[in-house]
Amino acid sequence: MSNRATTTQLIPLLVAPSQVLRGENALSDAADAIARLGKRPLIVGGDRTLAATQFHLQPIFKQQKLSAAQANYSPDCSETSLASLREAVKNHQADLIIGVGGGKALDTAKLLAHQCQLPIVTIPTSGATCAAWTALSNIYSNEGAFQYDVGLNRCPDLLILDYELIKTASPRTLVAGIGDAIAKWYEASVSSGASTATLTIAAVQQARVLRDILFQKSAAALQTPGSEAWRDVVDATVLLAGVIGGLGGANCRTVAAHAVHNGLTHILAAHDALHGEKVGYGILVQLRLEEMVQGNQLAVSTRQQLLKFYDEIGLPKTLEDLGLKNVTLAELRHAAEVSCRPNSDIHRLPFPVLPEQLMAAMVSTAYECSEVAGVRV
Repeated sequence: MSNRATTTQLIPLLVAPSQVLRGENALSDAADAIARLGKRPLIVGGDRTLAATQFHLQPIFKQQKLSAAQANYSPDCSETSLASLREAVKNHQADLIIGVGGGKALDTAKLLAHQCQLPIVTIPTSGATCAAWTALSNIYSNEGAFQYDVGLNRCPDLLILDYELIKTASPRTLVAGIGDAIAKWYEASVSSGASTATLTIAAVQQARVLRDILFQKSAAALQTPGSEAWRDVVDATVLLAGVIGGLGGANCRTVAAHAVHNGLTHILAAHDALHGEKVGYGILVQLRLEEMVQGNQLAVSTRQQLLKFYDEIGLPKTLEDLGLKNVTLAELRHAAEVSCRPNSDIHRLPFPVLPEQLMAAMVSTAYECSEVAGVRV
């Protein structure tokens, strides 16, 4: 018998919310599920979202005799906002957090619940991200520049996906959600490397399925909101996209596409572009890097396929499409340097990337040249 000591590494598996309520008017049917989690909820969101969802939530609070308060996460999902919200939790003596809105509102609510050790309900108001699902929050500066992400100890306790509520959102938000979700395949297939771990393989294959669903159904979904195809795409962007990170963990999460997004948030003019629009553009940048640095010809045909898809559904392909026509080289360099910081996920690529190379890829996503705007690889 061997006397060697064995060590077991504890790796938490944060795959899914404890409960998901999904369907037409799902919020109206969620009263009991919400009341089981707490009696004094604090609702966290932006001003417009809080006003818009009050009509749906007030009958629930009245029916269940819940004492609710609201709090705005302004100015951003930032340390400043979180400090203010912790005071709101204390003042209201909240025993439950309900996050309503888009990615930043939900990230703020999740992290607040994590810090205060309270249960969390997420209610997405668009199909723009999978933030309602995941055990992860991104932190930004008060001005909206990405700072760092925080892993949470669990997925939300309850996710309410109300198709009627999602349908009221701008179609642009679902387009952005498609950009964010389809990145799972292009990033997970790279970041997973040659892993033979069962759950990593499963996550990568789910990412492939997600990509195929979006290729096949996105155009029809955008043309017919509320249709079966539309519901399938919303499920893909809000739910299935979250499953992939849950199964694969950091090995199947983000690479260059999200790193480019993080860098772009440091350009003030980029703040008008949605998260998924910047991520979708970042996929093209990642493929451009694979082409230029590695000479990967498969990346060329893959990028051409994506460019046609982006044209079909309206995702940005270039800096100009993102509203950055007048971005300066100094601003672009700063964004590239942020994207290439030592702790950046861009270094999950199988080759090193310099800021100059990233700049060249960023300005040439829709072109075939390696020298654009005075930036050379």
